Amino acid sequence: MKTLLIFFLLTIIMNLRASSQQGKLINEGTKLPIDGATVLVRPSGQTVVTNESGNFSFGSFSKEIDSIYISAIGYQSRWIHAFEFKNNRGMISVPRAAVDLATVSIITNPGEQFKPISQLDIRMRPINNSQMVLPMVPGLFIGQHAGGGKAEQIFLRGFDLDHGTDINISVDGTPVNMVSHAHGQGYADLHFVIPELIGDVDFQKGCYFADKGDLTTAGFVDFHTTNVLKNNMVKLEAGQFNTFRSVAMMNLLKDDMIKKGQSAFIASELMYTDGYFDHPQDFNRFNLFGKYFGKIDANNQLMVSLSTFSSKWNASGQIPERALREGLITFFGAIDPNEGGKTSRQNMNIILSSDLKNGGLLKNQVYLTSYDFELYSNFTFFSKDSINGDQIRQKERRILSGYNGSLTLPGFIGANKIVTEIGVNTRFDKTDGSELSRTKQKNVLTAAIKLGNVDQLNVAAYIKETVRLTDRLDVIAGLRTDHFYFRYQDALAGNKISEKTSAAFSPKINFYYKANKSTQFYFSAGKGFHSNDARVSVQSEGRDILPAVYGSDIGVIWKPSPSLLLNSSLWYLHLDQEFVYVGDEGVVEPSGRSRRFGIDVSARYQPIKNIFIDIDGNYSHGRSVDDPKGENYLPLAPRLTSAGGVTYKLKNGFEAGIRYRLMGTRPANENNAVVAKGYFINDMVVKYGRPKFDIDLAIVNILNKRWKETQFDTESRLQNEPFPISEIHFTPGTPFFLKVSFTYFFKY
Repeated sequence: MKTLLIFFLLTIIMNLRASSQQGKLINEGTKLPIDGATVLVRPSGQTVVTNESGNFSFGSFSKEIDSIYISAIGYQSRWIHAFEFKNNRGMISVPRAAVDLATVSIITNPGEQFKPISQLDIRMRPINNSQMVLPMVPGLFIGQHAGGGKAEQIFLRGFDLDHGTDINISVDGTPVNMVSHAHGQGYADLHFVIPELIGDVDFQKGCYFADKGDLTTAGFVDFHTTNVLKNNMVKLEAGQFNTFRSVAMMNLLKDDMIKKGQSAFIASELMYTDGYFDHPQDFNRFNLFGKYFGKIDANNQLMVSLSTFSSKWNASGQIPERALREGLITFFGAIDPNEGGKTSRQNMNIILSSDLKNGGLLKNQVYLTSYDFELYSNFTFFSKDSINGDQIRQKERRILSGYNGSLTLPGFIGANKIVTEIGVNTRFDKTDGSELSRTKQKNVLTAAIKLGNVDQLNVAAYIKETVRLTDRLDVIAGLRTDHFYFRYQDALAGNKISEKTSAAFSPKINFYYKANKSTQFYFSAGKGFHSNDARVSVQSEGRDILPAVYGSDIGVIWKPSPSLLLNSSLWYLHLDQEFVYVGDEGVVEPSGRSRRFGIDVSARYQPIKNIFIDIDGNYSHGRSVDDPKGENYLPLAPRLTSAGGVTYKLKNGFEAGIRYRLMGTRPANENNAVVAKGYFINDMVVKYGRPKFDIDLAIVNILNKRWKETQFDTESRLQNEPFPISEIHFTPGTPFFLKVSFTYFFKY
């Protein structure tokens, strides 16, 4: 520990003293920085990659450069002569261009091995509905099991992540996960994001990243909203099941201001659908988002965003297979048609980014969220209350606030680049009226189970050192410390207050080896953790309330030909004992230790200029460590998943794509006696675009298959049954669903 700290301090001092030359790449049209571009210096042959501010730097030995070669996904590749670079003081404007896989470099900044894939995907298959947001991450699957308004169930790397227990999700640096949530730990509802505003997606898998803390077990996903609208636009959508949606976006500043680095816009979304269930969902959603992004001066950029979101829906919930077999309901029916909910969220986010003279970057962020949630569910029907039924109400009001600060300092020792990053994170959740009650027809209270106020504070600091040991080998070493304070005021126990503190220390190490221009290997290892609900934590005497997660990855990025990009990894994860608060029951369930390993494979192929093919395949093997063989399966843990598609684009604006999703059959209980059946679904999109308008036709489940989107082995009792029965309960997946949209683009 002391040795590492001394090493970090020495490298910081060397960074401050090291000399280098800096440059910056910007989009020729929007004047925004270009992140992840590859810069090749000639004659030295040194290759560097731009950071999120578009900055790059190369060592002092390269003062007498001849030229610089620039390549970036979606931009024109070009040579810049030394005199042009010097005359522009290192500022280089790069025009947009069609995506060409042949120009894509696999040389990335250390720790960004998935960036080429994410940048390709978002340009070749843009996000245009909320169901496509999270599945932009290769290997990540979602499922909806309580109407369209509830957060989706998430699956990744052999985890049934519920609604976000082991994946860290954020939007523009603001947390999406709600810790100590009324429905479940880590609840992540992304419906407050207007999909058309997502400009970039950063993701990583595993627990190897010092700047990410709580819930970063299977990985993390950072969504970034666009800073500048390409066009003002109005979109109108209509589809089956009485589905309607409208989106409007408008720049508030004119083009001449945008070219000066000033941008402000407003966007709104309004959606309604009855859904495909027998009982109409009456699902409506409203979003309003505003953002300012601009230069304060030559070295400082400010981002301010404000948003409000509200949603309300009815739900048909999960249905038992026996009710369908016996003809009590249809495939799209309901046992309790009174399920549903409503939720709202308001966000304020401020980020100040400052470019330092030595090529460093200082970031300061503050955020504030106000959140309301109310959900009605019924999973067991009449098992616990044979007269009134088992409907539950989960409810909370929350204020979430926080600060993220980081200082990044690049430098060189000769030709070897060193980047030091130091950061601080604070997050405070104040939740009032966190409730779990039994109700009848939503409005009649039959029993109070949990009611109280939850406070949770997380303060963290980290240091990350990126060192180029040789021209081929980079290493990232990181240390992170998290400190938690939990407080619960139990309203059902005379407002009794319980408190607890805990801390976690997380070391990380990553190696990246460039075998050649077309092959790069990486190895990662680290320790992470997953916090538990505060109501569990304050009662956990003598138990680790921040159980450790240990993981490792070994992988390769390979470009065997100019038109083919492959990324593959073998991975391993071990989780120590966890005690998780089950929001639907108000009880604590120990899950024991678990072990998972698997393989991920992603391929991106462009056989000809107009065709783009993407395929992701994932296999995982997971078992409980403490249970005997044959009784140690992990319920609902995915084993085989795959997704992919073919996109065809022409210069005349015509575009077509067909996609598939494969979820393999998986165990639904500990002895694999009950299984959740897999599915294979195809979707299709056809688009015709012109400078002034787009016309889109989208079809979900083009073969109209009957499939079960989410499945659980649940014990339930129907009203006339003598005793509870355990079997698969499911939510039906979307049948054939056709939607048409028209988008009009305009200037003012």
